[in-house]
Amino acid sequence: MALEHAILVSLTEQSGTGYELARRFDKSMGFFVGASHQQIYRTLKRMDADGWVTCEAVAQEGRPDKKVYTASESGRAELRRWIAERGQPSQVREELGVKLRGAAHGDPAALLAEITRHRDLHAERLELYRLIEKRDFPAPDRLTGTQLHQYLVLRGGIRVEEGFAQWCAEVLDALSPPTTT
Repeated sequence: MALEHAILVSLTEQSGTGYELARRFDKSMGFFVGASHQQIYRTLKRMDADGWVTCEAVAQEGRPDKKVYTASESGRAELRRWIAERGQPSQVREELGVKLRGAAHGDPAALLAEITRHRDLHAERLELYRLIEKRDFPAPDRLTGTQLHQYLVLRGGIRVEEGFAQWCAEVLDALSPPTTT
């Protein structure tokens, strides 16, 4: 998936400036697609040149005009093409798994500390996702359209974080030295 497709999805939900898109990525889309603000601005410029977005200059008092981007019909066609495209199954590419495979050749205490850190980070993200679910989707059985799609992606994120945190806990249980009493 290219950053362009993530931006097109976001712009089909709501037009916005580069700054607004970057904020949306920070709050939601960025959990699935990593992009710096600079990457978003560069990509928008390229998408504008390719005709995938339109850009409207909006005058502001005492400030430079802001550029509001909207997905063009050409961009929507590209999004439809990409959604229909048959992709490869997702692969988990996790450095931590490779470190675990090589554990016999490293520092066991350092590996346990790293696994603990990952467990804690995934538990924090899981808590954040659950807060978002509670705040933004209090009645999931009544959702339709874009809101239902957003909710289902969030549920996928919750399941991934639950699984990863549980796996880290399992690894820690298996590798931690037994305690003596």
